Amino acid sequence: MPLVDLTLDELKNYKPPLTRKSDFKKFWEENVKIAEEQPLNFSEKKVEYFTNRVEVYKILFEGFIDKTPITALFIKDSKNREASPTIVFFHGYGSSKGVVTDYLGWIMLGFSILAVDVRGQAGEAPDHARYPLGNITGNMTKGIQDKSTYYYRYVYMDCYRAVKYVLERKDVDINRVGVSGMSQGGGISIAVAALHPNISIAMPSVPYLCHFDRAVYVAEAGPYLEILNYLRTRPEEEEKIMKTLSYFDGMNFAPEIMKPTIFSVGLIDTICPPSTVFAAYNHLGSKEKAIEVYHGMAHEEIGVHVEKKMKFASKYLQKV
Repeated sequence: MPLVDLTLDELKNYKPPLTRKSDFKKFWEENVKIAEEQPLNFSEKKVEYFTNRVEVYKILFEGFIDKTPITALFIKDSKNREASPTIVFFHGYGSSKGVVTDYLGWIMLGFSILAVDVRGQAGEAPDHARYPLGNITGNMTKGIQDKSTYYYRYVYMDCYRAVKYVLERKDVDINRVGVSGMSQGGGISIAVAALHPNISIAMPSVPYLCHFDRAVYVAEAGPYLEILNYLRTRPEEEEKIMKTLSYFDGMNFAPEIMKPTIFSVGLIDTICPPSTVFAAYNHLGSKEKAIEVYHGMAHEEIGVHVEKKMKFASKYLQKV
């Protein structure tokens, strides 16, 4: 196997110091307060689907502060009339919430699904935020000069509000809600699981947005390079930029997660290097945690791991 990072033995023990600042918790407590107080003003419209075995709804709710219309799909078993365990899914960088068939396996197991579009990416949600300066192509450097203007402040809180929406549905069991996602979606899942008290489990796959201090300089491909390209032309801003990123680092959120959590990591992942994933995993506060290691896997989510997530979610969220 080609070695793209540390050895597996080194990874298992890799626990770099947290980089969060003294006001890390205060900053996020203030954001959560705003997100909770801001009305969702949501709407839902039933979507015609080719089988009556599932019910599909197009959801719109107002995004964090700027009221960007955030789009999502809520999918449920049409025959289930009880409040269901629900998984909120966040997608990878530059992607979208996907289509109904992406989630039918979960519906068959008795889960309902909310699949959320991240603002300003390939889905239907625009981005109405105003950023003070220019940025490198992509989203990683939008507003990066300060934590209060950074792109992912809006993203994390939009996704927090997606959970808020789910908890207001009468057909959702509020005591059985999980979050999941791959890559960017995995990083978002870590942040939301740390911030929202009603999350019961977290299932981040090959999570992005973790251990920025290493990722920016070790990743060989993918959107971390947007930050590196930005710093190439503004080297004098490195300390300021890394300070901003510390507030959005999954590694710094990890100690706040006390819920059952399952990670995945690919040992030949050059986009989210294994050490960055283990840095977050090894800092988890949860005593009920697992990391599934795939020696020949790059930056992807393979079917065998999806099944492990389904088994994990069923164990913790399904009534026996």
